[in-house]
Amino acid sequence: MRRLWLLFAQTITVCLALWFIVATLKPDWLDLNRKALTPDLKASSEVVPAQSSYREAVSRAMPAVVNIYTTKEVRQPQSPLLDDPFLRRFFGERFGDTEKQMSLGSGVVVSHDGYIMTNNHVVETADQIEVAFEDGRKAPAKLVGTDPDTDLAVIKIDMPNLPAIAFADVDKAKVGDVVLAIGNPFGVGQTVTMGIISALGRSQLGINIYENFIQTDAAINPGNSGGALIDTSGNLLGINSAIYSRSGGSLGIGFAIPVSTVKMVMDAIISKGQVVRGWIGVEPRDITPELADNLGLPKKDGVIIAAVLKNGPADKSGIRPGDILISIADKPISNMAEMFNLIAQLQPGSQTDMIVLRDNKEVKINVGVGKRPLKKRQETDE
Repeated sequence: MRRLWLLFAQTITVCLALWFIVATLKPDWLDLNRKALTPDLKASSEVVPAQSSYREAVSRAMPAVVNIYTTKEVRQPQSPLLDDPFLRRFFGERFGDTEKQMSLGSGVVVSHDGYIMTNNHVVETADQIEVAFEDGRKAPAKLVGTDPDTDLAVIKIDMPNLPAIAFADVDKAKVGDVVLAIGNPFGVGQTVTMGIISALGRSQLGINIYENFIQTDAAINPGNSGGALIDTSGNLLGINSAIYSRSGGSLGIGFAIPVSTVKMVMDAIISKGQVVRGWIGVEPRDITPELADNLGLPKKDGVIIAAVLKNGPADKSGIRPGDILISIADKPISNMAEMFNLIAQLQPGSQTDMIVLRDNKEVKINVGVGKRPLKKRQETDE
């Protein structure tokens, strides 16, 4: 036993001596061995850096985003005094001249042959439209068609080999995803801002008839309207359309029309010149808890029919003011946004069953579907 102990002690002494010599003469050997032995421990303590640049996404999308300049001629008001022929001899006709008003916005090239998507409010009153690309090229544009109910419009330019943006699958987008907004805010030139998707499916904001907005905190300012909201691969998620602001500038609450709606409107306008939607001719109102209590309504979901257009589809089918619409084609509805979307999807000329609550009883009514008239944006089904 004593011999074993002496052998152990001698071995330890030799090892310590060797370690002392190596540490004194070749300390780097010990560092290499330490790194080789503990790579996983070191890696596990490191924080994985976030993506530091989105230059590839921007370089893919930016050439397809354009600045839009519109011009409108406005006739100046003329003083009644200038109707006097004597005064006209001295002042001429200049007081009755027209003045050109210019405004700006953005757009997105969606096809190589020159179709561009933008907001309806960017171009709806324009007499002249001009498009400017990032590389300095400019071209006049003509209005192909508009859809005020979604605030979208299609314009076209005649230029060869145009860069067209790729569409994203918006159904895969999630709250928290990083997004980039590209446009021409305040006319300073093409600008990129970054944020995240704050919410999906925003509706009942009172902006458009048909609402299904992507909400984002990427900075959107006047001039960004009609520009692109893209994902980190450079694909189009939506068309920037509106902001919530008390000052006119970005407060971190912006709204974009999802690319699914954009594509539907684009295809309809290009192929038919307009978007065809179903229509029944009623003026609905959401049922709020206060309204339900005041009117003693048994249901707090659905929509109340406030008015019915005379000789319209709903009137001819027997729907009355005061009815509570609770179902369309076996699909329950809880608010006006759902009602508008469901009716819009119906084919004009078809028949569909609707269920209304009348005198506390459910009544099924077969309604003939009409074609929605082309009118300015408003908060009714008329």
